[in-house]
Amino acid sequence: MAHNPTAVVCVGMAGSGKTTFMQRINNYLHINKKKPYVLNLDPAVLNVPFEANIDIRDSINYKEVMKQYNLGPNGGILTSLNLFATKIDQIISLLEKRSNPDPSSKAVPPEHFLVDTPGQIEVFVWSASGSILLESLASSFPTVIAYIIDTPRTHSCSTFMSNMLYACSILYKTKLPMILVFNKTDVQDADFARDWMTDFEKFQEALQEEQEKGVFGGEGHGGGSGYMSSLLNSMSLMLEEFYSHLEMVAVSSMTGDGIDEFFDAVERKAEEFTRDYKPELERRQQERMKERQDKKSEDLARVMSEMRMEGKSKTENGNEDDDEDEIDPEDARDPDQYPDVRPDSDEALQQRYADTLKKQGLQMNETDKSFARFVQSSQARMS
Repeated sequence: MAHNPTAVVCVGMAGSGKTTFMQRINNYLHINKKKPYVLNLDPAVLNVPFEANIDIRDSINYKEVMKQYNLGPNGGILTSLNLFATKIDQIISLLEKRSNPDPSSKAVPPEHFLVDTPGQIEVFVWSASGSILLESLASSFPTVIAYIIDTPRTHSCSTFMSNMLYACSILYKTKLPMILVFNKTDVQDADFARDWMTDFEKFQEALQEEQEKGVFGGEGHGGGSGYMSSLLNSMSLMLEEFYSHLEMVAVSSMTGDGIDEFFDAVERKAEEFTRDYKPELERRQQERMKERQDKKSEDLARVMSEMRMEGKSKTENGNEDDDEDEIDPEDARDPDQYPDVRPDSDEALQQRYADTLKKQGLQMNETDKSFARFVQSSQARMS
């Protein structure tokens, strides 16, 4: 029976503790005798605190890419990912081979693929290469997005809402199950975030409190931007439905708190992927295949149509060119009258020559016959 490990793709803003989180979950799986298979897709990182089985830096030199294509840091990361995405078939083949090892090798297949991504989240999530990598993973394995959030920086209503909107955009862009990972809980407890996601009134209270403190700007006591407060209120109402599709866990990459809960959430999301997301993914793949086949059929029909038009045009042009040299039907040798003579034989050539002379009131002598044979032999040498 084929074994399907779960791919956990970690994405997050720069400074959210994503790489440290990767180290923590990698260490957790090793301690629990569930050795994962790790992929590093960040070409610009100097050192990673974990051993990657597949590392983009082994095949793509980030600095050389920047130099060769005259790019900045973000452009270099994007181009490196684009170059790496051209090898996605080889990568998926390696992962499939690793998930179903040869029984004679006694190798234990991993239960998880851990994928670290660049800190420039928009480069991975919104680029074509990022979509290719995610869709290729999801086509072969249950895939879960772990969106890492810097909890201390999300304590204000505005930054919290910004993170939620970003998470919402990633969810609908990737169309994959997502877990919100509130990291650094050793610095800031994440209970406030859980309350804001489950209780709209508590978020309104916090918003009102910030507005009275003048967090949103404005003059005078209790001043502030009414527009900003109204906007955040409206967005929180809109995201209430969005929250119902998410798993939220609070972890500390430094202490390891909450990692058990994270992997419990991964298991639930893997089941959700198989139940809800995989059928939709297969449907989209079939639609794309049908579109490609329809496009091929249209292209083939257009090429055949152009070939027919071209052939018809050449035939018409050829008829026009041959009008001057058109042979009178009376001059043509009727094969029904001369069934024993081939049109391209010496006898046929001599007969056509004799018929032409006869029309001009002349008779064909031996010299004429020799001339006809000479013309036939010359045509043979030319061909």
